[in-house]
Amino acid sequence: MNDDTPGPVSRSYYSQRLRMHYVDWGNEQAPPLLLLHGTRDHARNWDWIAARLRRDWHVIAPDLRGHGDSQHSPDGSYTMAAYIYDLAQLVHQQRLAPLTLVGHSLGGNIALRYAGIYPENVRKLVAIEGLGPSPKAQAEQAGRGIDRRMRDWIEEVRALSARAPRRYASLDEALARMREENRHLSAEQALHLTRHGVAQNEDGTYSWKFDNYVRAWPPYDMTRRDIEGLWARIACPTLLVYGDESWASNPLTDGRAAHFPNARVVSFAGAGHWVHHDRLDAFLAALIEFLGTPGSG
Repeated sequence: MNDDTPGPVSRSYYSQRLRMHYVDWGNEQAPPLLLLHGTRDHARNWDWIAARLRRDWHVIAPDLRGHGDSQHSPDGSYTMAAYIYDLAQLVHQQRLAPLTLVGHSLGGNIALRYAGIYPENVRKLVAIEGLGPSPKAQAEQAGRGIDRRMRDWIEEVRALSARAPRRYASLDEALARMREENRHLSAEQALHLTRHGVAQNEDGTYSWKFDNYVRAWPPYDMTRRDIEGLWARIACPTLLVYGDESWASNPLTDGRAAHFPNARVVSFAGAGHWVHHDRLDAFLAALIEFLGTPGSG
């Protein structure tokens, strides 16, 4: 990062007895902009975006429960309802509404559902591949039946309970794993994400901060009809971002974009699931154009 101004301040709040962590980039008199990361990521993955927007916005980036420097859920349970509650508590406690939301993957999913529950609280919304499983994947999952889904989930969680966090002998070894996960990352991006994504163990090794239990998606969720109903309630301008090289399904071609009353889909060539990393400059340009003048819209 080339910005020489001071970085964000670490802050905390409480949600369901968990100490939750977030970083605050200052400029509190400006309109609030909240950035929500995806599964197994952390708040500092937004640093390039935040550094560019901090002069015009009050930028806040939380660590989701079980991620980064937020506490792990003591029972190892990570439901969408709990994630939404955490966001609602942060907005409520810090009096951030109305605000602008930008979310990636799981963070985008949380943001979209929150905006459907509290449409009056959200001015503009950007979801980077945040719509969740495609209609085809949802149909396949539903076709397995709740008994099979419950059995699979129980076995997955049981296996995770026996899985100790992986230990890397050095930061370079963890960095190599980061590069393996997303080969679009520059050397600078990969090092930054690794440094903020690991904690050093007592024996000197490194492990990722996220709770291994976040890997297990619950066997049941809101129904597809309920989720589409929340999308239909989103009143603000919405930008749905998609990477052409991603495994995710394009909401424009799979029909999901039609459920939004005021949404536009933009795709990025040469980008995978992490569009905001893979095509940083192009994404920033599109984001700034969409957000417009702070406080408007």
